[in-house]
This record gives sequence, structure tokens and C-alpha cells, in this order.
Amino acid sequence: MSVRDLAAANFARHLKQNAYPGRGLVVGRSSVEAAWLMVYWIMGRSAHSRNRHFIAEGSRLRTEPVDIHQVEDPSLIIYDAMLELPGIYLVGNGDQVRTVYDALQTGGQFDAALATREREPDAPHYTPRISAMLDLHTSPAGLSLNILKVNPANPEATDRFTYRPAAPPAGFGLCLTTYQGDGNPLPSFSGEPLLLPVEGTADQVLDTYWSALDADNRLALAVKQIPQDGGASILILHNRHESAILP
Repeated sequence: MSVRDLAAANFARHLKQNAYPGRGLVVGRSSVEAAWLMVYWIMGRSAHSRNRHFIAEGSRLRTEPVDIHQVEDPSLIIYDAMLELPGIYLVGNGDQVRTVYDALQTGGQFDAALATREREPDAPHYTPRISAMLDLHTSPAGLSLNILKVNPANPEATDRFTYRPAAPPAGFGLCLTTYQGDGNPLPSFSGEPLLLPVEGTADQVLDTYWSALDADNRLALAVKQIPQDGGASILILHNRHESAILP
């Protein structure tokens, strides 16, 4: 199977034919620009989970409640999803992104920062925390992905996996999601990061991924375009009922 066929098969199986992969991230290389792309999306089944959307503030992407009066517990649904330091770009599905950001500012490391965190405490699902870092200070660029998920034998424990794959070819990215699919409890993502396509412009990638996600459960999706040598990024996003483009 070719790389293109593998990515297409992964995309069809894990996104287009999957009602609930949950939150997800992809880090890859543009097929049309000398740039990297970061994709992040959120989904929701419950009214509480669905009461959120994306807000972009320059290069920062965060979640925010649609109706503040309906928020039951903000700790797991309100967070920074994308943050940047010079030459370093972070994405993740919870406030562990801020943990990594703060650690890097004081000389800390990606792995060490995430070692202080656990999977989410939302029993019985114990949602995984997924995170990624793109480091353009190195040549070639450094890509790190991490998932913290519940230990299947002991729900009090967290299994920790960090991946440092080689840079994917142009037009492809590496993906982690929180879940394998729908269920009760929701089954955690399993296996290594998935190779997925990121073909076309950032707007086309946004449209492709938004169209693939289940229409009933998708909430918001963002794509960040990052110059391959670092510098100012461009962040575009789509919420279920609105869209925005911010420099």
C-alpha cells in the first residue's frame, strides 16, 4: 500500500466512518506552501460538552463556553488548545498545553512537563490527554506527540506514550485522537499516531476535515499554518455556527 493509500484509508476509517473519534490533533506539512500545518478539533455528545466553541486571539487558540450560565465544570472543557513560543508550536486537548508552555519558558522539557499530568478524571471514560509540539529550532524540525491514557488494568494509573516520528512528507500529517470510536465507556485511542492527508491550502484542509467529522457531534475545528522556518503563523477556524480568520 502506498503512503497516499494508507493515509486515505486511515482518514476514511478513523474520521469519515467514525461517529466519535473525540477530540483530535494533526501535525503535518503543507502540500502547497513551504509550511507546517496544525489541525485541532473538538466534538461533544452531552449538552455540557457541546456548550463550547473556539476563540482565536492572534496565534493563541482557546475554548470558551457558548452559554456561560450552562457551564457545570469548566476544568475539562475550557483551556488553551494552541500556544506558541519563538520557534515552538504547541497543540493539545486540555490545560496540559499550558503546563508544557510554562515549563518550556523556564527551560523545562516536553516529556518532563507532561510527566506531571494524568489522564482526565472523567470516570468511566478517563479521556486521554493528547498533545503535540513542533520545534523548528532543530534541523530537521522536531516533532513530538504524546498521549496520557488510563491503564486498562488499574484506572487509578496513567499510561504514558511519547512519539518522535520523522517529519512526514509534504501533504501528510500525524494524528492522535482521544477515542477509537463511540461507546460507553468511550474506548481510548489505541496504537501509534495515524498518518493522514493534509492536502491543499489551509482553508481546503479545514473544509476537508470539517466535512469528514460526524455532523451531529462536531463542534469546532481550527487549522494553523506555520512557515517552515518559523515565524508568524496564520490561524483559521470554524465553529458549528460561525467562522473566523485571524492573523
